[in-house]
Amino acid sequence: MTLVVQAKHRFDEFSLDAGFTSERGITALFGRSGSGKTSMIRMIAGLTRPDEGKISLDGETLTDTAKRVFVAKHRRRFGYVFQEARLFPHLTVRQNLTYGRWFAPKGAPRESLERIVGLLDIEKLLGRGPQHLSGGEKQRVAIGRALLSSPRLLLMDEPLAALDEARKAEVMPFLERLRDEMDIPIVYVSHSVAEVARLADQVVVMQDGRVKAVGAATEVLSLPAASLDRREAGAVLQGWVEAVDNRHRLATVAMAAVRLRVPDAGLAPGKMVRVRIPSRDVMLATERPRGLSALNVLDGTVLAVTSSGDATVDVTIDCGGDAILSRITSFSAERMALQAGMPVFAIIKTVALEP
Repeated sequence: MTLVVQAKHRFDEFSLDAGFTSERGITALFGRSGSGKTSMIRMIAGLTRPDEGKISLDGETLTDTAKRVFVAKHRRRFGYVFQEARLFPHLTVRQNLTYGRWFAPKGAPRESLERIVGLLDIEKLLGRGPQHLSGGEKQRVAIGRALLSSPRLLLMDEPLAALDEARKAEVMPFLERLRDEMDIPIVYVSHSVAEVARLADQVVVMQDGRVKAVGAATEVLSLPAASLDRREAGAVLQGWVEAVDNRHRLATVAMAAVRLRVPDAGLAPGKMVRVRIPSRDVMLATERPRGLSALNVLDGTVLAVTSSGDATVDVTIDCGGDAILSRITSFSAERMALQAGMPVFAIIKTVALEP
């Protein structure tokens, strides 16, 4: 699957001029509110016609303003999941789910109701009305309804934004299962670094209606410029769970050359995971420290020291092929005489890590 998007549009508050190409997996449109993420996904869905642009899926033109081509939204065969579940209040969960099948074209491959219900673990909810569901349960039903419409592409516009932290934690594993078990490409809109780091294969960073960066999630989210604000900057590393310490509820994750101890979060040995390391939680030392509570002390080499202009610097450290970021004061950097090529030790508290 190849989705190609290029669009220009003038809104009252700002102008959009952005484009990207995505393949299979989850492509996240990432940025702060007002950056143009939802405007872009609405154009893909056919809910907004751009002033100029072209959108195609696997070579099929959906929008081409130069040729006056605009395929209607109901003919694009895209599933759409909004911030709010938007379930029909007078229908049961089962009826809401099967409603999606009305939009599946004849002859299109159909997912079985049983598989979708099992994937989202909503069998016990089938006889309930939406008013008897939690916010997380409603979103799982909304996702199931979209899947049962046999979409070629699934569009998800901040599906967790309206949920509290507990409900987000409830829904997130099901989004991961959707990514791993369903052969449906997804365009996922979010302003959450944690969500995108956990789910996305590719990230398109948007700012003021423009694409600021695009690439693999582990690469883009490790760029200081990718963060919504400087407090969220950090590195995202990918590895596999090498061992689990059930007594202390810790897991050891093996990366390219380093190993990190992280909160286990129910992780199983052999599972591929990503670990997000906030740069503000990485301390540096020029000598190996002793007597620390921190469990992660990594040997590294300074790759770059970048001044931010606000009395802090971002230090990029190569730890055997894994690059991490550290944000420290400019005073500390001067006192340590940090420069490229210098050996250092990166110190990371286990409780600061997000597997």
